[in-house]
Amino acid sequence: MDYVDRLRGRSQTFSLNKALKFTDISPSVQSHLEKVYLTLTGMLLLSAVGVSIAQILSLGTWIPVIGFAACMFFLVSTHPTAFNLNKRYGLLAGCALFEGATLGPLVQIVLATHPGILVTAFLGTSTVFACFSAAALLSRRRSWLYLGGALSSAMSVLLLMRLGSYFLGGRAFVFQAELYVGLLVFIGYVLFDTQVIVEKAERGDRDHIKHALDLFVDFAAIFVRILVIMLQNSESREEKSDRRRRRR
Repeated sequence: MDYVDRLRGRSQTFSLNKALKFTDISPSVQSHLEKVYLTLTGMLLLSAVGVSIAQILSLGTWIPVIGFAACMFFLVSTHPTAFNLNKRYGLLAGCALFEGATLGPLVQIVLATHPGILVTAFLGTSTVFACFSAAALLSRRRSWLYLGGALSSAMSVLLLMRLGSYFLGGRAFVFQAELYVGLLVFIGYVLFDTQVIVEKAERGDRDHIKHALDLFVDFAAIFVRILVIMLQNSESREEKSDRRRRRR
């Protein structure tokens, strides 16, 4: 029995059976989804630890980025078996810690300037993620899978815009486009990835570690964009207040 199974055995408060009772998702897949979301919760807690570690050790940006990429590569390339389950849990924990560490500099800026928005951004992200996850689970199966092509195309356009800004300028515009369009794209990915996980599980793919990683990437991307948007809005309000005071 793995760590998530032990946690599920100790606590029966987290259950999707009642919420998904009237859907066409089978009970075995509902049980798999419980493991996915419990694993995701653990990753979010570890990412918070990663943020603290980054601030204490001043890791910068590149070390966490390289660490996250390495952990993700080895995790995805490792075949899920009972023999290497603990190894894959370790790699997953590394992904969460390093992803949190990449957010360390941004979180440090927020805490130094507008600390109140950090909790608000996390709660807002959690609300958005929960609502769209529920929409995907309660909707008819495969009803959101058509989004895959459009979302991939949008990500490609954003990437081309970023590359073009290095040669043609307009980085400020591209940055704002990545913020707002990227936010919509990753919200769409919550719908898409959730239903993909359900379909994979129905076909026998019960790799809850990989599925939790997919949702974790979506959650982190949404959180960063909401946090930056709120930070920009707070700074804009401060600038307006300063201008009014100077006029007086």
